[in-house]
Amino acid sequence: MVIAGLFRDRIAAGRALGRRLARLRDADAVVLGLPRGGVPVAFEVATALRLPLDVIVVRKVGVPGDPELAMGAVGEDDVTIVNAGVVAACRVSDAELASAQESARAEVERRAGLLRGGQPRVPVRGRTAIVVDDGTATGATARAGCQVARKLGAAQVVVALPVGAHDAVAALTTVADEVACLGQPDPFLAVGSYYEDFAPTTEAEVAALLERAGRRTSGVEVVARLPISMQAAVRAGDVSLEAEMDVPPQPRGVVVFAHGSGSSRHIPRNRAVARQLRQAGLATVLLDLLVADEEQDPRNVFDVALLADRLTGMIRWVRRCPATANLRVCLFGAGTGAAAALLVATEPDLRVAAVVSRGGRPDLVWDRLGEITVPTLLIVGEDDPQALRVNRRAEVRLRGPERLAVLPGAGHLFAEPGALPVVADLAASWFVHYLSDRPGAEQARRARG
Repeated sequence: MVIAGLFRDRIAAGRALGRRLARLRDADAVVLGLPRGGVPVAFEVATALRLPLDVIVVRKVGVPGDPELAMGAVGEDDVTIVNAGVVAACRVSDAELASAQESARAEVERRAGLLRGGQPRVPVRGRTAIVVDDGTATGATARAGCQVARKLGAAQVVVALPVGAHDAVAALTTVADEVACLGQPDPFLAVGSYYEDFAPTTEAEVAALLERAGRRTSGVEVVARLPISMQAAVRAGDVSLEAEMDVPPQPRGVVVFAHGSGSSRHIPRNRAVARQLRQAGLATVLLDLLVADEEQDPRNVFDVALLADRLTGMIRWVRRCPATANLRVCLFGAGTGAAAALLVATEPDLRVAAVVSRGGRPDLVWDRLGEITVPTLLIVGEDDPQALRVNRRAEVRLRGPERLAVLPGAGHLFAEPGALPVVADLAASWFVHYLSDRPGAEQARRARG
């Protein structure tokens, strides 16, 4: 047994599991990751074993007031697990249990659609199902995953874990044909204690990994591209706009940032969001729509037509650039830059795939909102009443898929602890979801509707 206590990250844990399960390489099997943290581990297992990857969407049911303590789990196909000992010890009533299960089932349904991006499940019937998580303390989630695999017709179920509590692993042997666990420390601490890097996995990262695995097993992904980082000066009339492009390996799309001020590519919050988008498999372009002298005149910051014209030029440049020429383009805007992004989205020939507005000013393009059929996510802070009022009015005018996300306790700049990562995760999930759709599918659905 490996002495548990030190996996560098989920990637290293997955590779170690892949070596442990080497006998299943090229078998008639499918690897099923448990979102969210189990999927990066499962991706490495699937890669090592040259097997297809899918997810089994399950949701831990936490004790009221202590959500990290599992009193059970629910999964796809109406699978339900109840940890009777925890329910009794915490004196959870039947009504409280039922309410928590109902909320968890709704989340399972939402996640299943989002993570697969509308793609069908990988067939499991008659095959070996390898259920993978990043670790387990109670075994509830993994047990639910096993039950889903059985319902899908798996001929054999193997549970693969980097680390687990001894009692939980022993219990899993009653529902799985085999349990491969690299370490069972005693006493058992939290799963994250056995990783140097246990950063949360986002839904966008899960969707990106599934999409990459799908390309690989279909034979499309033959050679992995290297990451690309470059700076460029793009001519826009009589000025030169500075831009920074970063392209991760196997990008699924490119996000162009639009902000209504100069030097926006250097602002830490913009760079933090861009970094998180790249972790989800999206290329990013950070740029300044105004040069330094122009920014000094407030009229330029609110000249949405000027900003939109320059954003249009940048999109055309992105489509000419060899690193991004074949990628669909999304827009992430803030403030008056968001208004420019919305204005650009009304142009059919630019083929914008999706738009995210953070604390945006849709009121500046009020008369054009009814022309927007592009999927649009409006993100505002709960403590930004003016923006909240404007974006609520704008939401009902949009014609395409739309959503208004209000972040509790967040202000205009989302500077509160933890707010900006949530913004980035919402944006990444929105982009990944609509980039997973076939180009033109949304337009076709609207035409039929």
